[in-house]
Order: sequence, then structure tokens, then C-alpha cells
Amino acid sequence: MKKNPGEKIYHIYARGECIYHSLKEDEFNATWTALNRLAELLTESAELSYEELYNDKRVLLESSH
Repeated sequence: MKKNPGEKIYHIYARGECIYHSLKEDEFNATWTALNRLAELLTESAELSYEELYNDKRVLLESSH
């Protein structure tokens, strides 16, 4: 049986600090595009990065935090 990895989510970081979290793919695409356009206008290097994760509801429900 193949394991379902769960819903894909994204976190966006600026200089290592999370500025957007738990974005669904469509929200991520729009936000990432807008932020990169803004960064190009403001600075030569805004140091933006992102993280792609899979949101597994079973792990969240069983988590101790």
C-alpha cells in the first residue's frame, strides 16, 4: 500500500525568518511571484527562500505540541 504524503504546503522565508507559513500551492505561487517582483524593485538581493512540506494530519493529531 502506497503511503499518502498529505497536502503540500509552503513556508516563505526572508533572511531566514518565516514571513508566510502553511500556504497552499496556489497561495504560494501568487505570493512568491509578488514577493520576488517587489524584491527586484527594492533591492538587488532580498535573500528570499521557501520550504515545501507535506502536511500529514495524522502526524499533527498525534503530536505532543
